[in-house]
Amino acid sequence: MTDSRIPTARLGETGPEVGVQGLGCMGMSFAYGPVDAEASRATLERALELGITLYDTADAYGRGENEKFLSPFFKAHRDEVVIATKFALSIPPDDPTRRIIRNDPPYIRQAVEASLKRLDVDAIDLYYMHRRDVNVPIEESVGTMAELVREGKVKHLGLSEVTAAELRAAQAVHPIAAVQSEWSLFSRDIEAQVVPAARELGVTLVPYSPLGRGFLTGSFTNADKDLTADDFRRQQPRFTGDNAAANAALLEPVRTVAEAHGVSLGQIALAWVQQQTTVHDLPVIPIPGTRKPSRVEENAAATGIELTKEELELLEPIAGQVAGDRYADMRFSSAGRE
Repeated sequence: MTDSRIPTARLGETGPEVGVQGLGCMGMSFAYGPVDAEASRATLERALELGITLYDTADAYGRGENEKFLSPFFKAHRDEVVIATKFALSIPPDDPTRRIIRNDPPYIRQAVEASLKRLDVDAIDLYYMHRRDVNVPIEESVGTMAELVREGKVKHLGLSEVTAAELRAAQAVHPIAAVQSEWSLFSRDIEAQVVPAARELGVTLVPYSPLGRGFLTGSFTNADKDLTADDFRRQQPRFTGDNAAANAALLEPVRTVAEAHGVSLGQIALAWVQQQTTVHDLPVIPIPGTRKPSRVEENAAATGIELTKEELELLEPIAGQVAGDRYADMRFSSAGRE
C-alpha cells in the first residue's frame, strides 16, 4: 500500500486528534502466544508512518511488561503519539492468573504512579478505568481520576466496558473522552444503549477486538486445535468446541463481501466497524492489535473501504447468531449490567 496517512478524528469534544484507527498493543507482550519483540517494534514504527497515533496498553498486560516495552517507542516519538493506558485489574502476587477489579481511590493513585514510572512519561494522554467495580460508586472513582487531571498526571479520561448509566454518571463528574468496549461483527450489544449515550454526550467510541480477537480474519477456526497452550483465546467460549464450529460458519457473508472488494476478511470486518461512525453519527476509532508490519498496513488500508447498503444488510444478521459469551467470566463485560 502507499504511505498516505489515514484520516483523523477527535477523542471526545476537547481531546486530541488521532488517526481514525489506533493500535492495540497487548499482544506484543502476552496473551496471544509467542512474542516477537523485533517485529513488534517494527510494527509500532510502521503504524506511525501510516498515521496511526493512538497506542493502547494497560498495566495488566503482562503485569506491566507491555508498558515497559512500549516506553522507548513513546519516548522517541512523544510529540507524535497519544498514549492510552488503563488501571483496575489488580493481579495478586500469589496467583498471576487471577484478576481482581479495583476502582477505589487509593488503588487508582497507586496504579497511575506505577504506570507513569513504567512508561517513563510525565503525563498519560488517555487514562481508562479498565473494568468497573460495582461496589465502588463510579462518581468516587472518576472523582479521583479527575484529580489526576488537575494534578497534571493525566490529560484525558476514558472508561472501558461501562453501561450507559455509568457513562452518564461519570460524565457528570468530569468530561469523558472515550469509551472502550468490544464492538465488532460478532459483538454489538453496546449499540442498544452505550452508543446512543456516547453520541449524546460527545464521547468517542474506541472498539477493542474489532476483529473478534482474530477469529473474523479466518486465521484460526478452533482455539483448542489451532492456538498454542499459552494463548488466552483458548479460555473464551466463542472460540472452542461446538461454538467455534458454529461461529466459523458465520464468516461466509464476510467472505462474500471480501471477494467482491478483492480484500481480506479482516479488512471487511474492520471496514464495518469504521463505518459505524457514519451509521451512528459519532467518532469511532477501533484499535486492532497486531505484531506484524504487514498486518498493520492491511488494517490501515481498511479505513479506505466503503461498504454498500446491500453489503451492510448482508452482514447485519451475524452478531445475533454468534454462539457463546465473550468471556467465561462475564464480570469483565458490561453486557450483563444494562
